Amino acid sequence: MTDDIAPFWRHIARCNDLPSPAGFEPFLIGGRQVGWVGPEVLRALTFRPADFHFDARGVSLARRLRTPHARSRALEAVVTDLARAGLIPRPREELYDVRADPDGPSLATLDRCAVPAFGIRAEGVHVNGLVRRGDGLFLWVAVRAADKSVEPGKLDHIVAGGIPAGLGPDETLVKEAAEEASIPPALAATARKVARISYVMAWDIPGCARGMRRDTLHVYDLDLPEGFVPRPNDNEVARFELWPIEEVARAVRETDRFKFNVTLVLIDLFLRLGLIPPGRGAERLRAGLDQGG
Repeated sequence: MTDDIAPFWRHIARCNDLPSPAGFEPFLIGGRQVGWVGPEVLRALTFRPADFHFDARGVSLARRLRTPHARSRALEAVVTDLARAGLIPRPREELYDVRADPDGPSLATLDRCAVPAFGIRAEGVHVNGLVRRGDGLFLWVAVRAADKSVEPGKLDHIVAGGIPAGLGPDETLVKEAAEEASIPPALAATARKVARISYVMAWDIPGCARGMRRDTLHVYDLDLPEGFVPRPNDNEVARFELWPIEEVARAVRETDRFKFNVTLVLIDLFLRLGLIPPGRGAERLRAGLDQGG
């Protein structure tokens, strides 16, 4: 494969298109920063002075909200208001943990729809479903459903999903594997954790307030038997296709057929497999896969 990294770097650049938080204000809980809030959401929060306080540090949840439960209730109420005002999409009824540090305690929970509006760090799992055959290495590729709100019809991993409140990466992997691809729990549990990728990007949905998407992806390799065929088990995936790894690399290099963040996980895979030759270009790509989440 060519050592020209520009076709791969463009994917990393797309997912890191917010070079600074200029225009956003820090969002704090219990005196610790957990996110960033843009001007439209900031204005909306001024109408809830009992729950949100403003000072030189930014905007904070009120100190009287001392427990994760109380904070979560306050956030739930403002999410309802923001959705009614059209500043965020409708609630997903899926909660994410809010943390100041990736490995720290959960300070509150927030509906997934509002996570970018508050610039909260979100975490997810992505699984490379690998099949090793006599004629080479293959990857199971998912085709996203046509009615998905984000990147409908694009190519995706066999398993990928956000980590909901109360669960860790390994538990989420097993849950999502069963839900998305009908992979038995015992087989899913053999996946190997191989990388952690992070990025920060502007989140612009037409008609909604501008937000900041700060994601950390926990990456796994899962070796699947030749005879195993994944089956969609929910409405997330239209179908699965088995691709030679070289064809996957060509699609990432030459097209935009894969979902935006899936390309980052695949670039990591290509680096580990040596499909992108070692050298300064590969080192730059590796550094670009960790932009701070």
